[in-house]
Amino acid sequence: MLYGVSYYDEYTPVDRIDEDFRLMKKANITVVRIAESTWGTLEPQPGVFDFSHVDRMLSAAQRYDIKVIVGTPTYAIPTWLAREYPDVLVTRPEGQARFGYRQNMDITNPDYRAAAQRVIENLIAHVAEHPAVIGYQVDNETKAYNTAGPNLQAAFVTALRAKWGSLDELNDAWGLDYWSNRVNRWEDFPSTTGTMNASVKNAFAEFQRGLVTEFLAWQTALVRKHARDDQFITQNFDLGWLQTSYGIQPEVNHWLAARPLDVAGIDIYHPSQDGLTGVEIAFGGDLARSLKGGANYYVIETEAQGWLQWTPYPGQLRLQAFSHLASGANMVAYWHWATTSNAVETYWRGLLTQDYQPNEIYQAAAGIGADIRRLGPTLADIEKSNDVAIYVSNRAQSAFDSFKLPGNIEYNQVMRPFYDALYRRNIEADIISPDGNVDLSKYKMIVVPALYAASDEEIARLNAFAEAGGHLVYTFKSGFSDEDTKVRYASQPGAIAQAAGVSYQLFTEPKEVRITPGAYGLAGADLEARWWMEFLTPTTAEVLARFEHHSWPDYAAITRNAHGKGEVTYIGFMPSDAMIEGVLTDTATRAGVVWPETARFPLIVRSGTLTNGDRVRYLLNYSRERQDLPKELADGTDLLTGQTAASTVEPWGVAILESSH
Repeated sequence: MLYGVSYYDEYTPVDRIDEDFRLMKKANITVVRIAESTWGTLEPQPGVFDFSHVDRMLSAAQRYDIKVIVGTPTYAIPTWLAREYPDVLVTRPEGQARFGYRQNMDITNPDYRAAAQRVIENLIAHVAEHPAVIGYQVDNETKAYNTAGPNLQAAFVTALRAKWGSLDELNDAWGLDYWSNRVNRWEDFPSTTGTMNASVKNAFAEFQRGLVTEFLAWQTALVRKHARDDQFITQNFDLGWLQTSYGIQPEVNHWLAARPLDVAGIDIYHPSQDGLTGVEIAFGGDLARSLKGGANYYVIETEAQGWLQWTPYPGQLRLQAFSHLASGANMVAYWHWATTSNAVETYWRGLLTQDYQPNEIYQAAAGIGADIRRLGPTLADIEKSNDVAIYVSNRAQSAFDSFKLPGNIEYNQVMRPFYDALYRRNIEADIISPDGNVDLSKYKMIVVPALYAASDEEIARLNAFAEAGGHLVYTFKSGFSDEDTKVRYASQPGAIAQAAGVSYQLFTEPKEVRITPGAYGLAGADLEARWWMEFLTPTTAEVLARFEHHSWPDYAAITRNAHGKGEVTYIGFMPSDAMIEGVLTDTATRAGVVWPETARFPLIVRSGTLTNGDRVRYLLNYSRERQDLPKELADGTDLLTGQTAASTVEPWGVAILESSH
């Protein structure tokens, strides 16, 4: 179990490396991440390397028995590279990037690749045999950075020719006769930057995600050439962003990009103070764990203080750390050790602020580190086995976001409330993808939000899950278009219609539309329909709730249909959060899912199996008030105190209960 920080001797305003590592050791820090941000310092001129800062950090780490993860420094290019090869700067639809901000390069550019290979190989060869180095991080929160210049347009056309062969098929699949967008010669294929066609746009988005997959595999192979066999390779994926880490990343297919890595890594940033709910921590952890078939993962970056509004209340830093472990993390690391003195992240604060002196946050981290050092051998490698999964898709996300809902609502804003509802009720879930090679039969219940674009084969696999006995929940705007974002020539919801036992032709933005009074025991605003509604007509499905409106008939809003040995629930609108919770808990009960029904947010329960075979339950209190434990949860020994489980959890508190059953 690793507990760490990112550390940059290059940024430090005075020479205090021994003092920094002494303070880290005192705070029970066991690992530092270095080097990923400072290419211009490591290679001040082309082919001229200066690894003195790296060597200082490695020597200090060895003196203080702290392990090191070395990052490849390729996400922020040096000035000389931009000057010598101006085309290295990425060309986006709005024009070419300027030097200054990070991640401003074209990851496909051959001059960038040559320079990146040189610094990667020289750096890894230099550090690989150092005993403090336990692993490597390739690049940093990698994306394609919306690269869309002429070189990318040509590469996209080459890829299309290989995939389609026939322009007639492509024109038909993408509907390019519309507004005279038809392409009659491959040489005439226009730039995607001006397209109004979602099929073109989404195919190019998938192509861009593929660039990231290839780039990380390329870097991983370079690192592996020089790394020792006992050293791991990871990457710090970041999530889709909505003020904080929020949903699946639209610019990276994490499931494909993670395949060459030894360990999945994730960066998770979340609200704090009264906004701390833990749901972003849980979502990011469940996603990261799902990338490698349920394997444990590393939290490579999370906040200690972060931005101004994130300064944690007393107790919250500890709660946050153990929340990561509760989802299956084998490492929690803060970005970063000490706050910088210059540039754009001057006020993104680490464990220390600009005075580099111990403070309340540092003291809290030291206490967490002591607990992790003591309990790490017991808590590491927790195994999670969930009966429920949220099914997400980058392809559906890109297609959905081409036709955002009123109010500019995006895919993640539809998907997350369904995950959040499960979280509030302590129904743990994996985050699965069509690209994750997961066996659907391992689950009892799968929730499929807004599967707007999917192939017939993909939908058939989901329907077969229900036919074999599973419980499937589809939401509105699922099954509407095929994998090429072509609307199906059928009554909707297309290939889902028979399994769900419903069809519809009309849909609208709901205004003054409510759901049948009393549905799921709700009243008032919880019965309002949001964002989108489909006029569902049951064919074989049972109606669970209907719309109410002054002019439209009472169309079905939520239905359930027996399909083979299982059931398919269909939700034809965006419900309130409370109604989502009602639908999903009802479905979970019918599916035979077992969860701690007597506890719900703000008392969060996360469970797993320790390597010794015992059950472990993390009890996490996300509130300012003491929470009483239901009797059935106050069972076992609290590993933090060594005492029999208490009957309460303190404000912003944690209990970790081990029991043999």
